[in-house]
Amino acid sequence: MIDVRETPAYTISEAAHYLGVSPSTLRSWFAGQSYIYRGERKMFRAVIRPADPQTVGLSFSNLVEAYVLTAIRRKHKIGLPTIRKGLALLVEKLGAKRPLLEEQFVTKGTDLLVERFGRIINLSRNLQIEMADLIRAYLERVERDPKGLPIKLYPFIRSQPLREQPRTVVIDPRVAFGRPVIFGTAVPTAVLAEQFKAGDLPADLAKEYGANEEAVWDAIRCELDRKAA
Repeated sequence: MIDVRETPAYTISEAAHYLGVSPSTLRSWFAGQSYIYRGERKMFRAVIRPADPQTVGLSFSNLVEAYVLTAIRRKHKIGLPTIRKGLALLVEKLGAKRPLLEEQFVTKGTDLLVERFGRIINLSRNLQIEMADLIRAYLERVERDPKGLPIKLYPFIRSQPLREQPRTVVIDPRVAFGRPVIFGTAVPTAVLAEQFKAGDLPADLAKEYGANEEAVWDAIRCELDRKAA
């Protein structure tokens, strides 16, 4: 049986839009990137393996991995060298196969930590054990099945504080081919955005699709102008 979570379904551009990162940054995470340093050509190694390495086609699981990496980099200013070291330790010492998909990451200052067996392990300090009550706002937007595998992602749509943002839009690989939809429906955000651009009012769209107007506005923000949300 095909696991829709692992099927290539997103281009770099699509995934970058949903995650709010630049396509060039996302491509470097999945395909690596060459650069010149002091006249010498060097290679930035990929951090995540794409579902389809030849076309750099991304799966839902890839989307979640990039989402977690985006959160660590953007929200907590953790450097890629620290992240690489932490991921390597998880693979080598704790047997993780896909750390960004499996692990419950947290951060404290400039350190990168992971929750294992009810404890907080500091990956930035040689697996030092730390007990901490840390906010995990971004990880709470990933819904997991009983085995701990991601099954839904609720992207941040607005610019307001993270914990104040409702879950109005969801990405579910089993619904609408993994495209963002209004939560509780199968209505793609792209459809609503196109109708809005054609002149339909959000209030009318809400009535037509049986959704609340707030969710329709978030669907439009998701597709048209996330920076202004």
